[in-house]
Amino acid sequence: MRAELTSLFGLNIYTNNGVYVGKLQDLVIDVEEQKVTGLAVSDINRELFDISSRGIIIPYRWVITAADIIIIRDVIQRYKKRKED
Repeated sequence: MRAELTSLFGLNIYTNNGVYVGKLQDLVIDVEEQKVTGLAVSDINRELFDISSRGIIIPYRWVITAADIIIIRDVIQRYKKRKED
């Protein structure tokens, strides 16, 4: 599937369990490899991320699909639980 990269900006990002993560602000692109390597996310869900910055970078390998919304693997919940232990 091919799509204009700019058509993805502003899409809501959810985990595959339906938890809101944030909005796609920008893409991180490896120019030499000609591929997307990350998602710059703004308007992040503060219940998932205990950070003071306005956004985060999510690895592109977490993305499952992107259409009307972006769905990523629910590795955030597992990471959060591990961090609390």
